[in-house]
Amino acid sequence: MMCGAPSATQPATAETQHIADQVRSQLEEKENKKFPVFKAVSFKSQVVAGTNYFIKVHVGDEDFVHLRVFQSLPHENKPLTLSNYQTNKAKHDELTYF
Repeated sequence: MMCGAPSATQPATAETQHIADQVRSQLEEKENKKFPVFKAVSFKSQVVAGTNYFIKVHVGDEDFVHLRVFQSLPHENKPLTLSNYQTNKAKHDELTYF
């Protein structure tokens, strides 16, 4: 992996799902809706002054969202932050930097 560049897309893990679950309420609040399904499918990570996670999440039917979640460095002891997101995504949409 190149320093500062996002990793290759990987299948979601239990840790990825845990990260997505922790920002679900932030997304639902911003979108003013509850998602019937919230299953992480794949992700990329990017090491910065902390870590950015780009996560593709299945939210029901044929609908997906892409999340950018920032995890600060451990010593900062801060909660995960939903930095940005993209809605109206499809299963085949590539997970890219946004």
